[in-house]
Amino acid sequence: MVKRVLRDNGLGLFFGVLFLAALVGQALAGHAGYNEQQLAHGEPAVSFGEFLTSSEFVVDVAENWQSEYLQFFLFILATVWLIQRGSPESKMPKEIGGETDEQQQLGAHTTAGAPAWAKTGGWRTRVYSNSLGLMMAGLFLLSWLAQSLAGVVVYNNDQTTHQQEQLSWLQYLASPDFWDRTLQNWQSEFLAIGSMVVLSIYLRQRGSPESKPVGAPHVTTDETG
Repeated sequence: MVKRVLRDNGLGLFFGVLFLAALVGQALAGHAGYNEQQLAHGEPAVSFGEFLTSSEFVVDVAENWQSEYLQFFLFILATVWLIQRGSPESKMPKEIGGETDEQQQLGAHTTAGAPAWAKTGGWRTRVYSNSLGLMMAGLFLLSWLAQSLAGVVVYNNDQTTHQQEQLSWLQYLASPDFWDRTLQNWQSEFLAIGSMVVLSIYLRQRGSPESKPVGAPHVTTDETG
């Protein structure tokens, strides 16, 4: 039973473990680095627990999370209407748009085991039809808010140290510091997803659903192997 659960959920568990390991590693390294800076400026070191609840740790975590969720939100939305010929990440030209109820297995076209909100119609089906994009957008906004709130605290602490004027939250949102933190993450995410879309036209990974079959022509679109 346990082996079956591990097998059936292996992908999610694998990345879940990697995420936790990387987060713990970031916390340990960040704590050490923060205390080095504290001691260098004649300030007392903080405990690991204090660092985990500090704005310094929160802003570093949140600014990465928000860029990831933005990437997936935009990719999910863009692939509804935009195509890339030859990429397994793209739909066929004839499928551009929200597709028909038959293609999406809605209403009279539902099958056994279909989600309840796919069958009911009305606003429930409309919401469920866009639930993945809405969730990614919501997580992006929440992590962006966390980044901005923690970021303004970190920024103002630094301003106080240098005896300079502090900023309000709204002023911080328009500051170079905020957009430097934000855009350096966004550009890397856009590069990564764009590279995946284009490189998958010409390159292969045998057995991966993110790749076309090894022998598929480069112009083949929307086919996984």
